[in-house]
Amino acid sequence: MQVRTRYAPSPTGFQHIGGIRTALYCYLFARKNKGIFILRIEDTDLARLVPEAEQYIIDALDWAGIRCDEGVHVGGPYAPYRQSDRKDVYLQYAEQLVQSGYAYYAFDTPEELEKLRSSGHHTYNSATRMTMRNSLLMSWEETVALKQTIPYVIRIKIPPDEYISVQDLVRGEVTVHTTEMDDKVLMKADGMPTYHLANVVDDRLMKITHVIRGEEWLPSTPLHVFLYRSFGWEKEMPAFAHLPLLLKPEGNGKLSKRDGDKLGFPVFPLAWETAEDRSNGYREMGFLPEAFINMLALLGWNAGTEQEIFSMDDLIEAFQVERIIPSGAKFDFEKAKWFNQQYIKKLTDVQLIEAVKPFYNGHNPIPADSQLIALAGMLKERMILLTDFWDQSLYFFEDPETLDAEPVRKKWNKELADKFRHLALAFEEFDTYTEAALEASLHTFMDAHRLKAGEILLPLRIMLTGSKGGPNVLAIAAFIGKDKTVSRIHKGIAALNELCPTL
Repeated sequence: MQVRTRYAPSPTGFQHIGGIRTALYCYLFARKNKGIFILRIEDTDLARLVPEAEQYIIDALDWAGIRCDEGVHVGGPYAPYRQSDRKDVYLQYAEQLVQSGYAYYAFDTPEELEKLRSSGHHTYNSATRMTMRNSLLMSWEETVALKQTIPYVIRIKIPPDEYISVQDLVRGEVTVHTTEMDDKVLMKADGMPTYHLANVVDDRLMKITHVIRGEEWLPSTPLHVFLYRSFGWEKEMPAFAHLPLLLKPEGNGKLSKRDGDKLGFPVFPLAWETAEDRSNGYREMGFLPEAFINMLALLGWNAGTEQEIFSMDDLIEAFQVERIIPSGAKFDFEKAKWFNQQYIKKLTDVQLIEAVKPFYNGHNPIPADSQLIALAGMLKERMILLTDFWDQSLYFFEDPETLDAEPVRKKWNKELADKFRHLALAFEEFDTYTEAALEASLHTFMDAHRLKAGEILLPLRIMLTGSKGGPNVLAIAAFIGKDKTVSRIHKGIAALNELCPTL
């Protein structure tokens, strides 16, 4: 039997990284077993739909490199893959459960349900159903007449005294007594199914063999098992695997958008914006999709080795459901950045330049590829995010607007300023303006003026870049050329004279 897994998100909001992790595990399992990966959109909650969310899900999967074999955007033999387009399919199966005695029509008004809750009975179950308005207490004629005049739902009929067991690939056997379950709604008054009915019917019709989803669905799984049993589909029931929660960095509670806003990191793969709110994404922050996927894969799973860097092919080869960790996984943004840094280092210079181009935020036309490639080797080792390339390279193309004088404030004086004027004159006389030639000439200059490297290199770096950070200062000077180097030294002398009160 061919393995078939599905990722079935609800487009009621923009996709959290926990959802993309679920999609990734489904994808890895399918690929590992030469199976099929499906994207199905579960949009039965009409009141909470976000119009842009479906396309966002598709775009997020595409950016992450998670390719769908079948789905809402690519089609397939079991189309349609959007549940709102399959509305009529579910009604016939709900009616089948009513006819076989596993479900019933309920005509209770919102006020009657609220009265049930306020009386201390929080569930509609075998103990309370007989006090409500439903077809279990009516003749067939009364039921048919009411169905034609007032809104109704179809509810599952949970037996009063049974144990229902779930065999979970991650957690082992999970057993629930039916007194802990209630008669969930299967078909709503608006004619749409609930998740419980729709996902079971679709999984069976689409021949899903393995359901891999978040831990939050584990409490509902006994109901789903009961539905398979009620339909007589027990032999076709998929295997279940429920993934651990993604936890806050400190480990106490589920990771949320509020945590990301508070601590300064994204919890969404791509940025999104509405009239009321906006949130950053990993793509827009400057993460490579390969690093994002590597980071997500290890949040709840490990290969049982010390290996940390995995390509998608590596993950497919190593992935085993049995190695998913049942306990929650603490999110570590510093580790996420480390992964990105490792992947940036692995890029060729040409690949790096292509990756950073979308993040260009300069005021002038984007520099030529030849110039950027010359910078790639200098900056690559210092980069954590793709945006760092432009943050760290601006001074290669534009004079720094301000200088950070603090690192040289105590040592800057008139004598040193005069020596830098001589250095500017010496730079003007250099014939060969390469890093090696500049290094040799600078050493000659320092010997002649009895200067140590620390006395000259740090102020020079600040004059050329505005700060004490960056690659080799002579590599910077060689890149920007003689005229800009000399000009920045003169400007730097004037600025440091003004900024340093020791003069």
